[in-house]
Amino acid sequence: MAISLSALVEEANRYLNAARISDYCPNGLQVEGRPQVSKIVSGVTASLELIEAAVEAEADVLLVHHGYFWKGENPCVTGMKQRRLKTLLANDISLLAYHLPLDVHADVGNNVQLAARLGITVEGPLEPENPRTVGLIGSLAEAMSPQAFARHVGEVLGREPLLVEGQEMIRRVGWCTGGGQGYIDQAIAAGVDLYLTGEASEQTFHSARENGISFIAAGHHATERYGVQALGDYLARRFAVEHIFIDCPNPI
Repeated sequence: MAISLSALVEEANRYLNAARISDYCPNGLQVEGRPQVSKIVSGVTASLELIEAAVEAEADVLLVHHGYFWKGENPCVTGMKQRRLKTLLANDISLLAYHLPLDVHADVGNNVQLAARLGITVEGPLEPENPRTVGLIGSLAEAMSPQAFARHVGEVLGREPLLVEGQEMIRRVGWCTGGGQGYIDQAIAAGVDLYLTGEASEQTFHSARENGISFIAAGHHATERYGVQALGDYLARRFAVEHIFIDCPNPI
């Protein structure tokens, strides 16, 4: 069964409430391809590797978390950007990308999807008074040592995380997928035992160590694989089209 591209985009925008979220890039349809859609391929980042995999899979739409046209980037269509766009356009594949709307969504968002896989019960936002903060706070059913929780994260995500070990058992957790290391101060203020994100900065180590909490950097890509899969599954069910997720591993 095929549906119109416009109907797919309209529903994705509505479902994620994309128009109401201020972001660093355009959310929604970034590259327009063929007008009918019967197959969606999803992935984390619209790299050339993923685009070529979508071509091989005969996708009509490539759905990603990290798309193009970020604020402050060189707008010229040259080099890497030219090769990516040329491949999409030559194969008539649409690019549909959602950044912050896919981080914060209550059902298919990266943060809630990661929590479900790690067995964290969501309690609320990391910083309730700041609508731009995408992180969450939650709790584990049973307290774990920092080492045990790090092993659990590694088993779930399929890669060994970076652990800065604190002094307490882990029960209360704060997290923000991707490059959310800057929210560690809000997590400390919220009284968490451990803060988890994708990446680490030099000062993150000191913030965790000197404030007595544990910190885990589990990989930007690894922590953000699940929201786009859930969104693709939702759209596939909604419109009775095919959806497959293709993972192009990234160690960062």
